[in-house]
This record gives sequence, structure tokens and C-alpha cells, in this order.
Amino acid sequence: MAVPNELKYSKDHEWVKVDGETVTIGITEYAQNELGDIVFVELPEVDDELKEEDTFGSVESVKTVSELYAPVSGKVVSVNDELEDSPEFVNESPYEKAWMVKVELSDESQLDSLLSADQYAEMIGE
Repeated sequence: MAVPNELKYSKDHEWVKVDGETVTIGITEYAQNELGDIVFVELPEVDDELKEEDTFGSVESVKTVSELYAPVSGKVVSVNDELEDSPEFVNESPYEKAWMVKVELSDESQLDSLLSADQYAEMIGE
């Protein structure tokens, strides 16, 4: 299972790609695999404020609905609108096409509490 080294990870199975003061957030390959076929993705609006560990949306699969938890706090600056019409991107390409939101960080120190690729791989038993 892919756990890209350049990303950071939350214990709730979100990945975070850091690009200066902006981060891109999605769910991991492990998470989408556990959920099964994704049929719907609910995401916040641009300019919404996210607070670390609060829910910011949900992913619905044929098995269940799972909440998305913000790994960091900040303002949503972009939302992947393609997921509205093509939620299957989450299953097909969780690290490329299926990013969910881009957030302008309000507290960079929160990145320090995220897991490295090695720590995340160990947590999921890889």
C-alpha cells in the first residue's frame, strides 16, 4: 500500500502535503481501501475556517459514511470540485486526483503533531 514519503499523515487517515503556508489535504490509500467504493464526497466551501480535529466533510461509500477530520487549522482556499461528479477518484488516485481541500495554515506548529510516512506505515501495520 502506498505511503508517500513527502506527505505527513493524521491518525484519522488524512494526508497532508505542505507547500509553504498552504497545505493540501486528502484521505490515504489505506482509508479509501477500508471504505470501499466511494459514491459521494461532501466538502466545505472556500473561505470556511477549519479547526484542527473538527469535521470538515464526509466520504460516503457503499459500506458506510465516514467523517473527515481537519489535521490542521486554517482557511479553505480551494476545494476539489471534481469529486462532486467523480467521487471514484478517491479510490482510483487518492494522492493525486483526489485531493480534497487546500488550506492556508493558521498555525504551522500543528504540522509537528502529524505523523511521518514511516510512523503512519507502522500505525497501519505496513
